[in-house]
Amino acid sequence: MLCTHSNREKTQAGGENRKRNLLRLQHAVKRIQNLQPKNEEKIISRDVEFDEDAMWNWDEEKVERQTVMIPKETPPQQEEEEGTGQTDMERRNQQAPGSPRRPPQSEETEEETPPRRTKLLSDIYETCNFVMMEPESFEAAAKHEVWVQAMKEEIKMIEKNDTWELAERPKDKEVIGVKWIYKTKLNADGSIQKHKARLVAKGYSQLPEIYVEQPQGFVAKGCEEKVLRLKKALYGLKQAPRAWYSRIDNYFMNQGFRRSLSEPTLYVKRQGNDTLIVSLYVDDLIYTGNNEKMIHDFKEDMMKTFEMSDLGLMHFFLGIEINQEKEGIFICQKKYTETLLKKFKMESCKTVTTPLVTGEKYKKEDGSEKVDGSIYRSLIGSLLYLTATRPDIMFATSLLSRFMQSPSQVHYGAAKRILRYLQGTKDFGIWYKSTNDAKLVGYTDSDWAGSADDMKSTSGYTFSLGSGIFSWASKKQATVAQSSAEAEYIAAAAASNQATWLRRILEDMGEKQEEPTTIYCDNKSAIAITKNPVQHNRTKHIDIKYHALREATTRGEIELKYCSTEEQLADMFTKALPRDKFEELRMKIGVSHKHIKGEY
Repeated sequence: MLCTHSNREKTQAGGENRKRNLLRLQHAVKRIQNLQPKNEEKIISRDVEFDEDAMWNWDEEKVERQTVMIPKETPPQQEEEEGTGQTDMERRNQQAPGSPRRPPQSEETEEETPPRRTKLLSDIYETCNFVMMEPESFEAAAKHEVWVQAMKEEIKMIEKNDTWELAERPKDKEVIGVKWIYKTKLNADGSIQKHKARLVAKGYSQLPEIYVEQPQGFVAKGCEEKVLRLKKALYGLKQAPRAWYSRIDNYFMNQGFRRSLSEPTLYVKRQGNDTLIVSLYVDDLIYTGNNEKMIHDFKEDMMKTFEMSDLGLMHFFLGIEINQEKEGIFICQKKYTETLLKKFKMESCKTVTTPLVTGEKYKKEDGSEKVDGSIYRSLIGSLLYLTATRPDIMFATSLLSRFMQSPSQVHYGAAKRILRYLQGTKDFGIWYKSTNDAKLVGYTDSDWAGSADDMKSTSGYTFSLGSGIFSWASKKQATVAQSSAEAEYIAAAAASNQATWLRRILEDMGEKQEEPTTIYCDNKSAIAITKNPVQHNRTKHIDIKYHALREATTRGEIELKYCSTEEQLADMFTKALPRDKFEELRMKIGVSHKHIKGEY
């Protein structure tokens, strides 16, 4: 609470004070905006005194209201370049040494705070539910029935699996603590799918005999001094992931599945012309097949053996939204993009048409002020996750990830530009049209000596199966290339390695590539090096691992073909492109709005 002096002269003589509530500080505490609760009069004053031990008694004069009022968010300040949306990190760094400061405005020209707006109760409830989604402690979770029920289900499952047994506390062994982890699983539209409680061991040790404390809220009555001796692995132990994988792997093997040698989480089962394919990610899995009975029997047996739940047709998986139609499949991360924009206060920013400025060179020491590395790394990490369905930001994100150790204002500004680009394309994703053409085709490209710090080149490649691309990469090369042909040769070798792996997976899934996989390259000299190993003087210094490209070509697995730079789809994974070229390639690789659908 604060007291406002109604008149300076009167105050100096022990004048009258008015009790008010603080609304906001203005311009480095030169003025304070405060509220008289009785009549809701708002005054801006320089002369106030703070009483930190007192507070307003709101119960004295309650006014019945029919709506809930929430202060309107402060409008974001105008930003450099394009767009708005300023984070705490920028506010801490925006006053550079020696920069001119804005003179304080007079009280007569001071603009009033924007009026408060009324929010719907449903929006407020949604916000409150979001805050309460995932408690950080058992005490917080125990106050909500949904989490109590989730913990009961976890204990029930552990006891059913005969994971532990009560035992006397050992004197010669350390007893490991346990902790509850809470996770809210969401649907594609952001609604709650289920509340999940997981009991995790805190020891992170791998011992032949392990004892853990009894979990909070589930201590056996009359056995409070006893501990639990583990008979099976529990989450948090080093052996837990391996134990789970061994169990489910044995199940698949006993059910007649064949594990892929190239991808250990891919299982395929064949019965004549019928095929069932299962892909595993920890305890989440997706499956597909051409026989309804095989699929039905598999689901029933899985739910019986592991007590898993069938979520039906896939709409949401690992943060990726999937829309399945007769004409094809559209995947995107719109919800994640919106959350990302809100996290970095960019949900109202102006949009740009490309992720990067054409011709801009980024380096570690650019002369600009350093920024908070943790915030920068959080942003880049979030963008890298988004590249799972947004290959159009792959190069920009990969480029900026090189500066995570010591980012500058220039680097952070470039990362924010990616957010501005996403603001205008958050509905975008990849469209995979239905097609019988399952021919693997690749493109490879490089940007010779593109790094301003060490003159290393950037490799980029992409692959498709007759529709939108499904595999892509953008990575700085490990060595300095002495020519553009050498840089292209190294990039082609990386694409060849990926193609070899993809061919093996496709064969495991019943889509064997009978012909060599075509990889398009826009450098004739690199193609010549691949086909002619006699040019020893030009290639003797190249690392031997890159010559695997020649072996793949000789075996008939890979065929490097020439294409013009205008037709090179991998061009967008090696450099920043002007708008027209960028949008053309973006459409060709299958990235578009759901209703537009890519042309590739």
